[in-house]
Amino acid sequence: QVQLVESGGGLVQPGGSLRLSCVASGSIGSINTMSWYRQAPGEERELVATITSRADTNYGDSVKGRFTISRDNAKNTVSLQMNSLKPEDTAVYYCNAVVRPPTSRYLYYYWGQGTQVTVSS
Repeated sequence: QVQLVESGGGLVQPGGSLRLSCVASGSIGSINTMSWYRQAPGEERELVATITSRADTNYGDSVKGRFTISRDNAKNTVSLQMNSLKPEDTAVYYCNAVVRPPTSRYLYYYWGQGTQVTVSS
């Protein structure tokens, strides 16, 4: 089993910044991609950003130029630096990791419990 634990959410004013972090632990052979998703009330979960093990990145259109995803492969962590936050960024943010367990050729998807980000004045 693999556990993902997010931290760093909270309340911030429009135009402010927050940094989210997620650490993966447990039965990990290697981690393929790590991603952040978000889900606002009444909305579907959407991709915010993803990063491969080689640090190739991809961003949702609504956050390009404002958010930056990074990872530390040695520590099995992924972070999301969020700048110029807008009220429409308000959502629960979820960490996702695609993991290959030790001695396995299969990939498994894991989710964190989510962390609330609220952008409001």
